Amino acid sequence: MYTASPDDRVEELADVPQSCTGAPMPVIIADEHHLLLAYLTSQPDPNWDGTYVNVVTGDTESVVTIVTFDRPSLHMFGPPNDEAFGGHPLAKNGLRPYSANEIHNSSWRQRMIEMNRGHHRHSDSLFDAVRHFIFAFHDSTFECLAHSYVVSLFRGSMHDATAHMSTLAKEW
Repeated sequence: MYTASPDDRVEELADVPQSCTGAPMPVIIADEHHLLLAYLTSQPDPNWDGTYVNVVTGDTESVVTIVTFDRPSLHMFGPPNDEAFGGHPLAKNGLRPYSANEIHNSSWRQRMIEMNRGHHRHSDSLFDAVRHFIFAFHDSTFECLAHSYVVSLFRGSMHDATAHMSTLAKEW
């Protein structure tokens, strides 16, 4: 993890679909130069009266959001979950559970730049296009440093979406 500073600024990504707040079942597929993130997209039922629960599995038909990150350089996936979210370094800066965000003036990005300064050809400008993204889910949080992202929607089960992601990865 990293230590956040008051300068870290959280901005919610308006073009990223809301994850399912109950069971988004996030999945990542990554190698050294590519990264895909998938999660179940929120689909509120306007007729839901609160008297029942829908059980979701990897075979449940749904809309899956797939986020393709361009030139990822670093990622982490794990805690905190929504109940421990106050322990995230950026919670005091406005980071909220169940959200997709970009962090401007990122302390994590700055830490990566500082680590790279040991390289004999280092230049801070090599990191000008690197951006910090955070996707906060129900049971986990995903963060990455990458240049950009593209969002696509997949209709089917999470198992089908994962197979689709594997097909995309074969093209790498």
